[in-house]
Amino acid sequence: MTQKRGPRRRDRHGRGLRGPLAPSHVPMAKARSERFDDLVLDAVDRLRPRWDRQLSAVEFAVEEVPPLSELGDGPGVGADPIPFGRADAASGQRPASIVVYRRPLEARARDRDTLGAMVHDTVVEQVATLLGLSPETVDPGYDERS
Repeated sequence: MTQKRGPRRRDRHGRGLRGPLAPSHVPMAKARSERFDDLVLDAVDRLRPRWDRQLSAVEFAVEEVPPLSELGDGPGVGADPIPFGRADAASGQRPASIVVYRRPLEARARDRDTLGAMVHDTVVEQVATLLGLSPETVDPGYDERS
């Protein structure tokens, strides 16, 4: 006669994880994509005090990579044909949106601090494009980092 056992917490040799490596409230427990989302939200929050009215109707999103339609092909396209983000103006029922591409930014960042700065610059550039302003107008500290 076999007994019904509860869910296994370890492998058959008694090794393996009993539970999560870190509590859910510490940054280590977040996935890389969740940490990237937080960087985008932080960049938007830094712009809100000055541009809250203009950004209130803008949707922000993160995508892994740009669609093929946005990628350049061949020489002469430019030094860096892979975009970091895009800004789409509102049209009809669709609100204005800003999309930041995670993989191209992560591929170029040396470390987390550099990634945070690159994400912020990308958000500033896309907001500037959407509002028809220069990035230096949107964030006066922008030209100091570029």
